[in-house]
Amino acid sequence: MTDIIPEISVLLLIIVRVSAFFVSVPFFSYSRIPPQLRIALSVVFAWMMYYTIDVEAIPIDGNYLLLVLKEAIIGVIIGLVAYMIMTAVQIAGGFIDFEMGFAMANVIDPQTGTQTPLMGQFFNFLILFVLLAINGHHLILDGIYYSYQFLPIDQVFPDFGNDNIAEFVIKTFGSVFVIAFQMSAPVVATLFLVTMALGITAKTVPQLNIFVVGFPIKIAVGFLVLIVSMGVMIEVMEKVIEMMILSMRDFMQLLGGA
Repeated sequence: MTDIIPEISVLLLIIVRVSAFFVSVPFFSYSRIPPQLRIALSVVFAWMMYYTIDVEAIPIDGNYLLLVLKEAIIGVIIGLVAYMIMTAVQIAGGFIDFEMGFAMANVIDPQTGTQTPLMGQFFNFLILFVLLAINGHHLILDGIYYSYQFLPIDQVFPDFGNDNIAEFVIKTFGSVFVIAFQMSAPVVATLFLVTMALGITAKTVPQLNIFVVGFPIKIAVGFLVLIVSMGVMIEVMEKVIEMMILSMRDFMQLLGGA
């Protein structure tokens, strides 16, 4: 009977890490998901994980408060690493919006509550659908589950002083912008050529109001290129999700001192 009843001190630490993870990680942090549902999911998932973690009861004292703070920080930053990778598609959408003329028509992102570019929001929803289609949300849950192998629950101080962490963050930021540029390159390059053609036309035929004609042409060409390259976009989004999972694992290894 005592094996079935969980140690409340250990269970609370697991709940703190899982709930903090659900606050920042993509898909599970979606603001349209009711907070009550996210809290219930965190508690149930933490209760299931408790029976797979071999740890003794932890006394509730001053060190326990440090463990609670550590668990909250770890959960949030692991989710932020995943979210940082996923923002590559929104940055790509912003590049495309600027060339197509949609940069002035921002929409509210329901996940963060901030204004985002129109195509960036479309790519964001699309990558979430891809995430569900390839069971990426299961891999995200695996990430928080296996985090206890790299960052034990009774370890008070993770290896925040590791020099490789700063290098990892800088390389990850660079990779995000590289992916964003590669995703938007076909549309941006095509619209750049269209802009050059419109400029030559404006010089050749001054009577033509190029501003009235140019916007519909650039929008039509942009959507045409997007339709043609949509298959490649989906493959790139799958690679982005794979990179997100691997980055979460690598970051946890660095925090664990590997």
